[in-house]
Amino acid sequence: MIIFPAIDLFDKKAVRLFKGDYSKMTVYSENPIEIARDFEAQGATHIHIVDLEGAKNGQTPNMDTVKKIIDGCGLFTEIGGGIRSMEVIDKYIKAGADRVILGTAAVKDQRLVSSATEKYGDKIAVGIDIKDGCAAISGWTEKSDYDFLSFGEQMQRLGVKTLICTDISKDGAMQGTNHSLYSELSEKLNINIVASGGVSSIEDVKKLRSLNLYGAIIGKAYYTGAISLKEAIEVAK
Repeated sequence: MIIFPAIDLFDKKAVRLFKGDYSKMTVYSENPIEIARDFEAQGATHIHIVDLEGAKNGQTPNMDTVKKIIDGCGLFTEIGGGIRSMEVIDKYIKAGADRVILGTAAVKDQRLVSSATEKYGDKIAVGIDIKDGCAAISGWTEKSDYDFLSFGEQMQRLGVKTLICTDISKDGAMQGTNHSLYSELSEKLNINIVASGGVSSIEDVKKLRSLNLYGAIIGKAYYTGAISLKEAIEVAK
């Protein structure tokens, strides 16, 4: 299982939200590039980046910061947040991103998912943010009509190879992750599953690894020191 340490960007800073609430934002670093370099120093091979501003407005206000992170370290980089057009996908791929994550667009514009996977293959992932059992959109501010499992099945049919699943109720809460959710997804979908939200202890990492998941994202637990990233990476192997 791959550990993806995360950087959430807002106003060019590394921040974290509590349960997806933009009014409950903590700034952890004014220099996200240094955070990425620390990930690498602790043994990380991959990094998960989200442009929180982009997630709300569909723009790329932190593109320069993302490019600096890509250029400043040797990590496999996946980026999400507000990617709702082929133009923006092309821009991130051209900037050196290894994988681009579609979120709101995957719910609202499945033709884009199909076109993007046809053009870029496994460089395209879909992020499903789960709120009350449904896929949430627009920076977690709205619920869609899709339940999480039928949405995952639809993405699989469209050729998506990687599904990043966030339980919003767990995200940033440091109360453990939703193991039963990831177990169900892993059992019923033939797709790479990345667990996100609430990974707050080495025990969480061990449980997720036992589900044979493709990956797990570690966010707030890194910033608060609750998890040793180096240890988590070793345990996940």
